[in-house]
Amino acid sequence: MPDADCERPSKLYRYGERHALERSLTLGEFRLQPAAEAVAESRQILPFQTRAARAMPASTYLTLSLAKVWQPQLFDAFPGADCCLIIHDAEQFGERIHRAAAKMLPTWAGIDAAISYGVPSPLGRAFSKNRRDANQEEWLFAWRPTQPTAALQSIVIQIGSIEAFAELRDRIV
Repeated sequence: MPDADCERPSKLYRYGERHALERSLTLGEFRLQPAAEAVAESRQILPFQTRAARAMPASTYLTLSLAKVWQPQLFDAFPGADCCLIIHDAEQFGERIHRAAAKMLPTWAGIDAAISYGVPSPLGRAFSKNRRDANQEEWLFAWRPTQPTAALQSIVIQIGSIEAFAELRDRIV
């Protein structure tokens, strides 16, 4: 099984509706959402491998997904997407995201890495997707509780303005 790609790319891209991405740019506001698919294989690496985690469904993970590449066709992959947030310093962004999440979720473990397409990621099913989705080239931030927890709700974190190292680009029709 290949190693997980945990080296952040130089840039990250988030496709969505302008009004939401403006808040991301000016306030650093991002929604962490429960993962959609079932997770937790026994082959996951730390911090995602505890016994409790093996039995947890993916819905107990909160995630934030971005793309590693600029691809105009990705506007079509997200309903209502008319804008793209381009983050020019993925390293600074990632550190700020993890700090803000740690403040709101102090007993949770967090990690970020590239999604693996068509082959299982050593990080588990939360980081694994079908080969047909490979054009999305996702970078995923994920957090899970260290203890079993009831169903989760989305939460919003704020990392402060990212205008110094990010910009918005409109969809060109």
